[in-house]
Amino acid sequence: VIRRMAEQERKHLETFDRLLPERRVRPTALAPLWHAAGFALGAATALLGERAAMACTVAVEEVIDEHYAAQAASLGEAEPELEQHVDRIHWVKIGQLNKLIDAFKSDNIQRAVMLGGVKKTHVFTTVRPDFRALALFARVALWRDDDILREIAAEMEREGITICESTFGLEGILVEEGSLASRTPTNKEWDDIRYGWEMACEIGRLDIGQCVVIKDKVVVAVEAVEGTDGAIKRGGELAKDGAVVVKRCKPQQDLRFDLPAIGPRTIEVMASVNAKVLAVEAGRTVMLDRDLLLEKARGAGIAVVGIKQLELIKP
Repeated sequence: VIRRMAEQERKHLETFDRLLPERRVRPTALAPLWHAAGFALGAATALLGERAAMACTVAVEEVIDEHYAAQAASLGEAEPELEQHVDRIHWVKIGQLNKLIDAFKSDNIQRAVMLGGVKKTHVFTTVRPDFRALALFARVALWRDDDILREIAAEMEREGITICESTFGLEGILVEEGSLASRTPTNKEWDDIRYGWEMACEIGRLDIGQCVVIKDKVVVAVEAVEGTDGAIKRGGELAKDGAVVVKRCKPQQDLRFDLPAIGPRTIEVMASVNAKVLAVEAGRTVMLDRDLLLEKARGAGIAVVGIKQLELIKP
């Protein structure tokens, strides 16, 4: 863990050293002083042992944690406007598990729902785990999405906080079965949908992703850490035009988290690469801004279909 954190800090330093001249920012004249002070602080705590060094790291991170949280919000990971639509909000940096649980307890929360998404690439860059998160990560054999989220849910439940299914209260925005836009898939497109449905099941079983992009029964892209939009963009560019996008739950899907979701942005990305069909799992996929999504689909000539588990619709 210490080596990984040191590697993250080295990358951060390299990034800022590169950005300073690119953006014509003059480095502070006090930089040598801060370097010396940081080294002295680290050396002093290291002499006291590993636990003291980790305690110092956590203390420093807590001082700047609100700054990082505000940055994340401004960069689109979370919308600052949420504050205008909720009774209470707590900004928590990725990895601050203890602060998250304390926030729930302070508001007497006994049931919670996991919604939204976090870019998987944060694992390599901005994760700042506290002691509790470090202990949790040590219990996870493989850093797969479901394993990590299940362990987080278990940790919360040990504190009396039950994680409900992510469909809780969202029944009205789940995708229904059938064709949803004005255009229906052609027979050839249905062949790609059926093939993609099987392939998406396999990558889900391996906990790689939930989405595949198909062209003429060829898998041209598989969703990985870049997310659905990234996979669609890459697959659509490779397919040139007419790609079919299939997104479904993993066979072992835990409905408490990571439920498939689509929105207007999904259609925008598909239209940008001339993809023509979006097939998703009915009853287990969240559709955000339904009216706008279908309006954009109709405008781009994209077919949107909901498919029931084990019951592919016949053309």
